[in-house]
Order: sequence, then C-alpha cells, then structure tokens
Amino acid sequence: MNGVITAIAVVKFVILLLGGGITYIAFKAYRRTGENSLRILGIGFGVITLGALLTGVANQFFSVSLARGVLINSVFVALGLAVIMYSLHIQK
Repeated sequence: MNGVITAIAVVKFVILLLGGGITYIAFKAYRRTGENSLRILGIGFGVITLGALLTGVANQFFSVSLARGVLINSVFVALGLAVIMYSLHIQK
C-alpha cells in the first residue's frame, strides 16, 4: 500500500505543476488579449488543480479516506470542467 500512496502523491504533484502551468498561461493570455473566455478558462483549470491539491493534502495530512478523497476530487473536476465548458461557449 505504501507504493500506491507514493504514486498518488507523485501524480498529485504532477497535476499541481501542469494545472498550475495551464492556469498561468490562460491568465497571461487573458491579460494580453482581454478576452474574458480566457480568464474563465483559467478559473476552470484552477478549480481542477485546487481540487487535486486539497484532496491530496486532506488524504495525506488529515486522514481523509481514499474513497472520500476521490469523491471530493471528482466534485472539483466536475465543477472545473463545467467552468471550462462555459468558457468555450461564451462570446464577446
């Protein structure tokens, strides 16, 4: 089980790096263009990334069960994807 916990921590760290990078790039593009959909896109990826971070921390440091952590993370992913979908449909 120790190997699984280590693998989860590594994957959560990779999600944090990649999600943070995408969020940063989206906000940078928003500042450059002023396009509101890019700002909302960044928020969506930020929600997904925040969910991964919070559930990883909750699981590692606050003894939240793996099943509950997966549920919470899934809620964040669903919310983030809904925001991303919205960002792709709004018009200027």
